[in-house]
Amino acid sequence: CALVVCLPRLTYDNIVCQMEVATDEPSTPIKQDIKKGNLRDYPYNINWNYGMIPRTWEDPKHKNDEVEGMFGDNDPVDIVEIGEKAHPMGTVIKIKALGCLAMIDDGELDWKVICIDAADPKAALCNDVEDVEKHFPGTIDAIRTWFRDYKIPDGKPANGYGLNDECMNKEYTMKVIAETHEFYNNLMRGIRENTEELSLK
Repeated sequence: CALVVCLPRLTYDNIVCQMEVATDEPSTPIKQDIKKGNLRDYPYNINWNYGMIPRTWEDPKHKNDEVEGMFGDNDPVDIVEIGEKAHPMGTVIKIKALGCLAMIDDGELDWKVICIDAADPKAALCNDVEDVEKHFPGTIDAIRTWFRDYKIPDGKPANGYGLNDECMNKEYTMKVIAETHEFYNNLMRGIRENTEELSLK
């Protein structure tokens, strides 16, 4: 798998621009996200490289019966890279997928894949979700808490998680990636009508 970095790992406290791939613009550039006409920020630093898996798409018309009947959030699959190096925005790196969280954000399914840079010194030690806790103790819970609570300072409710808040294993994660890759391919081939008016260029 590959990761496109939208937000590098940070080591300082500051207001952080919420950078995402603009899926409705030609060539889908990385830019600050806008919601209801307002630029979006994260209220505090993020301690991991954050980005997305190219050629994946969470179909907003697909109902996931395993995750409380939630529909996709109309974005590529988000990914959290836990290695030691801060990668610049726009960097594409090879990663090892290790686990995933089924985050529920505003009533939509928003997968968070946890991975490690394949070139990281600890990459060889990490092959599944249990290795994350062994070699990066507390990281899964920190990621779960960060994404659950980041909207609270803006007066919004906390996000939730499906699948009993569990971080699923690598096998399950690879199925998520494969399924969302199929959704992307169906969109690109015209099998799934582009009713969301996404940029396919």
